[in-house]
Amino acid sequence: MFIYFLRNVAVTRIIVVGGGAGGLELATKLGRTLGRKGRAKVTLVDRKASHLWKPLLHEVATGSLDEGVDALSYRAHAKNHHFDFQMGSLEDIDRERKVVKLSELTDEHGELLIPSRELEYDLLVMAIGSTSNDFNTPGVREHCIFLDSPEQAHRFRTEMNNEFMKLHANNGNGTVDIAIVGAGATGVELSAELHNAIKELRSYGFDDLDSSKLNVNLIEAGERILPALPPRISSAAHHELTKLGVNVRTATMVTKAEADGLTTKDGEKIPAKIMVWAAGIKAPDFIKDIAGLETNRINQLVVNDTLQTTRDDNIFVIGDLAQCTQADGSFVPPRAQAAHQMASRAFYNIVAKLNGRELKPYVYKDKGSLVSLSQFSTVGSLMGNLTKGSMMVEGRIARVVYISLYRLHQMALHGVFKTALIILMGRINRVLRPNLKLH
Repeated sequence: MFIYFLRNVAVTRIIVVGGGAGGLELATKLGRTLGRKGRAKVTLVDRKASHLWKPLLHEVATGSLDEGVDALSYRAHAKNHHFDFQMGSLEDIDRERKVVKLSELTDEHGELLIPSRELEYDLLVMAIGSTSNDFNTPGVREHCIFLDSPEQAHRFRTEMNNEFMKLHANNGNGTVDIAIVGAGATGVELSAELHNAIKELRSYGFDDLDSSKLNVNLIEAGERILPALPPRISSAAHHELTKLGVNVRTATMVTKAEADGLTTKDGEKIPAKIMVWAAGIKAPDFIKDIAGLETNRINQLVVNDTLQTTRDDNIFVIGDLAQCTQADGSFVPPRAQAAHQMASRAFYNIVAKLNGRELKPYVYKDKGSLVSLSQFSTVGSLMGNLTKGSMMVEGRIARVVYISLYRLHQMALHGVFKTALIILMGRINRVLRPNLKLH
C-alpha cells in the first residue's frame, strides 16, 4: 500500500495546467490526498469554466448530448475535492523563478475580468491537451469547423440545425451537404451521429427529412478509415457507415477549402455547406520551445519515461501534450485511455518525488479501442496488447463497454456512489428531456 506521507514540513505548491480528462483526474487525486490533509496546495488552471469529456464532443455537435447537463464546473468540483481553481490561459513559464504566467481574462466585449497574473509552483504538471492540425492547408482555418472544443461543437450544431430548417422550409427539396475530413474516431463517430440526428428530427415535426436528404462525405487521405485500429475493425466500421448512407472516400487528399466545398489533390471539387476538419492533432502553437523545454514538430513536450520533461525534473507532462516514447520506439497515442493512465502514473511519481522515493516509468497499456456508430452499432477491439491478440466486439456488448469508459472517468472524478446517482439521473432525463437538443 502506498503511504501518502511527506517528509518536508513546508506545503508543496503543485499546479496542474489544463482541465481535460487527465489534468482534472490528477488534480482531483492530488486534492483528495495531499490537499485535504494540508500537505500540498493544489491548483488547477484552465481557460474554461467547465469540463466536458472530449470524446463526447461529436454528440454535443449533433445535439445527442446536452452539455449543460454533462458539463462539470471546475470551481464547484475544486471546492468539493480540496484544490483551488484559477481561470486563465497559460502565457509563459519562468523556470528560474518557478512561476507560470497567465494572460488577462476579458469578456466577449473586451472588458477586463481578471488581470494577468503569476502563480508560483514547486511542481508543475502540463496537461493542456491538443488542438486540430490543419497542416497549413489553404482555406481550412477560414471555412472549416474544428471539433476540438465545446464552442466548435456549438457552432456545428447551430449550422446543422439552420441547414435542416432551410431544407424543411423548402419542403425537403434538396440535401444537406456535409464534408468531414479525417476518418479517425471523431470523423467516423460524427458521420454516424448525423444520421441518428436526422432520424430523431422526424419525431419533432420534420416529417419530410430522412437519411436520403443527408449527404455526408467522410474523406480520408489514407487507404482505410480508422487507420490506428486493426484492419478488421476498420472494415466493419466502413461497412456499417456505407449501410447508413455515408459516402466514405479513402485515398483522397484535400488540398484546399473554400466557402462552397473542398478541392482534392486530383482537382475534384466536393461540394459542402458544412465542413469539419478532423484530420490530425498538434499541441498549441505557443507551446513551441516554451521556457526552453524540448518540443517536437507538432509542439508536444518531450518527456522521459517518468513523464518528466527532458530539461526540467520539476515539470511533468500528461495527455496529448506529451511525446512519450514506448519501449518499441513508437509514441504513446493521443487517446483518452492514455491520458487516464498517465494521470495515475504522474500522481504516483509526484508523491514519490515529494517523499524522496524512486519514481516509476510509465508503460502504456493498450486496452483496446471502441468506436461508436451512434445508436446503430459499436465496433472495436478489447484487451489490445494485454493478451496475445485482440478480441473484436460489436453490437450491444461493445456499446456497453464504450459507455463504461466514460463511467470510469466519472468514477475517477466523483467516486462510485455519486457516479451511480449520475447514471440514475441520466435515466430520468431520458424520460423528461427530448432525445435531441433542438436549441
